[in-house]
Amino acid sequence: MTAERTSLTGWANTAPSASTVLHPTTTDAMAAAIDPGAIGERGIIARGLGRSYGDPAQNGGGTVIDATGVRGIHHLDLEQGLVTADAGTSLDDLMRWLVPLGWFVPVTPGTRQVTVGGAIACDIHGKNHHKVGSWCSSVEAITIVTPLHGKQRITPTSDPDLFWATAGGMGLTGIILDATIRLKKIETSRMVVDTDRTDNLDQVIAKMTDEDHKYDYSVAWIDLMATGSSLGRSILDRGRFARLDELDKRSGRDPLAFSSGTIATFPALALNLVGHTTIKAFNEAWYRKAPRQRRDNLQTISQFFHPLDLVDRWNRVYGRTGLLQWQFVVPL
Repeated sequence: MTAERTSLTGWANTAPSASTVLHPTTTDAMAAAIDPGAIGERGIIARGLGRSYGDPAQNGGGTVIDATGVRGIHHLDLEQGLVTADAGTSLDDLMRWLVPLGWFVPVTPGTRQVTVGGAIACDIHGKNHHKVGSWCSSVEAITIVTPLHGKQRITPTSDPDLFWATAGGMGLTGIILDATIRLKKIETSRMVVDTDRTDNLDQVIAKMTDEDHKYDYSVAWIDLMATGSSLGRSILDRGRFARLDELDKRSGRDPLAFSSGTIATFPALALNLVGHTTIKAFNEAWYRKAPRQRRDNLQTISQFFHPLDLVDRWNRVYGRTGLLQWQFVVPL
């Protein structure tokens, strides 16, 4: 296992901190790294692909375990739809391996570049939250290791307190080594998508409240730069996986095809290209580009779930100073 002293940030590229980063290549090496005698007073934390916007995978002055060197599938039950994978396995890995077999991850955020361990630690949510809940609702078991108790295999029934403390626990209950996840069966890799362009926030909330139960997946892009009667104007996309008999001739030739490549890498920039003027112009163009209403549009997994993954390092558009993402909950 190699180690290096380096500076880390989250995906927002703010608040860098220096840590000793360990690079294990086996779960045994990951487990050995948290020997109580080897952990300094600043402690140790695991890190996946670093897609959290904040600093949960940083440990200034302490030790960070890079889990991405330990990735792969240990067991796949195609009858039950269960997969056991290392914590460093990305959702991109799982999709490339499983979609051609007719299975999909239970929940996916707006990027595939998230690890299984990170998905558990942050209990990520996706466009189907109103149907299935967050990621850990589909986790059957987790293997974690702690300095005091070593390796433990925990489930929602065998050790509910520790399991649900680990779910969304930001890696603070132990180092996640692997997990067993319940998958979603699919006939095709295409999405049937309905799009509605709404005039304001009231309209989009009303449509989601009244109609989202009809859809497996739902997401709205909301223009926060619009004002007056257009405040919160939105583009609402909702969909589900297509059935075989819904594919066109071209898609039907390879109904479970999956591509996860990128079309470009954003260059490193000193200046922030995102400001009031550029955002307002982009939002206007994006809103006008969307159809007023469109039904039964076939899209790929990447188009519907992960459009930003097409451009690697898109976070560089914010320049060296990075960005601050504000997430909030609106009671209905």
